Amino acid sequence: MNLSPPLTHTQQLAPAIQQDGFAIAAAASIAELTNRSIADLNNLGEYWQDLPRDPYLKDGGRYRFRRHASYTLSGSELTMVPHRAHWQSLDYNALHGGIERWFEPITQALASNLAWQAVIKNTAGLLSSIKPVKTWFIEAHQFRIDTSDGIGRPTPEGAHRDGVDFVGVFLINRHGIKGGETRIFEVNTSAGLRFTLTEPWSVLLMNDARMIHETTPIQPTMPHGYRDTLVLTFRSNGFQDSPKVNQ
Repeated sequence: MNLSPPLTHTQQLAPAIQQDGFAIAAAASIAELTNRSIADLNNLGEYWQDLPRDPYLKDGGRYRFRRHASYTLSGSELTMVPHRAHWQSLDYNALHGGIERWFEPITQALASNLAWQAVIKNTAGLLSSIKPVKTWFIEAHQFRIDTSDGIGRPTPEGAHRDGVDFVGVFLINRHGIKGGETRIFEVNTSAGLRFTLTEPWSVLLMNDARMIHETTPIQPTMPHGYRDTLVLTFRSNGFQDSPKVNQ
């Protein structure tokens, strides 16, 4: 049985993140936040149908597909930066950290979609009300976790932080699966919360310095089950780059 998440009203998202380190919002709140219809948001799901397989999985799995993009946001100016590697230190990703991972870029059709841009800009705007910054350095990850081989692991690295200021995990769709329970824990205590995102465009927003997160494996309940998500990360002091980039 799926545990329903405690939802926060749109106007209380920023105070909740500031006080508790996280907030969970329904799709209606994201539609309100972005000034887009739920239909506009749901239409973005078509861009999850052609994701290339992730070639970097060290557990030998074939269950993860993804695309990646990087942006800066200064004021209201959202700029896609030249395609770059996704890099995390071993401190934050013991399984896949320390290597440059060159994922395929998002499609031009998605990049130019106004609803997509609104999600990024307005989520950043919400976070700026918590931590005002001159420029946000944003990474956008499209994920599909597939169960064609039996089990798919949304977070093969286990419970982790991402080494950024804030993280948003948006559920895009889940089809023909069970599992995929989200678990979050406070960094300095044993307090935690378990729930399952089931509504397309519901979202978990977190202060990455305060919260550790993971999602449990998924199993198929029918052939070709999958779970699609959008993960946005927001950093105030530049992108995380391989040390080689700065040599």
